[in-house]
Amino acid sequence: QVQLVESGGGLVQPGGSLRLSCTSSRNIFTARAVGWYRQAPGKQRESVALITSSGSTNYADSVKGRFTISRDNAKNTVTLQMNSLKPEDTAVYYCKQTFWDGDYWGQGTQVTVSS
Repeated sequence: QVQLVESGGGLVQPGGSLRLSCTSSRNIFTARAVGWYRQAPGKQRESVALITSSGSTNYADSVKGRFTISRDNAKNTVTLQMNSLKPEDTAVYYCKQTFWDGDYWGQGTQVTVSS
């Protein structure tokens, strides 16, 4: 089993920034991929950003140029830097990590973008 602990959500005004972190109980160096998803009320969960074991990144079109995903293998932490936030970024954000034995999800952290 893998425990994922997320932090960094909150309320921010449009145009502001937030930094989400996800710390794993397992060495993420062995993860095939780590990423962030989000789910807004009444909508399906969607992929926001991911980073593979080789370091390749992939972003949803809606966040390209605003969000940056990174991983610190020494700290077993994945970070999502979110800049120029928009009201439509409001959602619960989930960390997901894929290992040889399956997918693991965090509990989610609320991000609200509102004036």
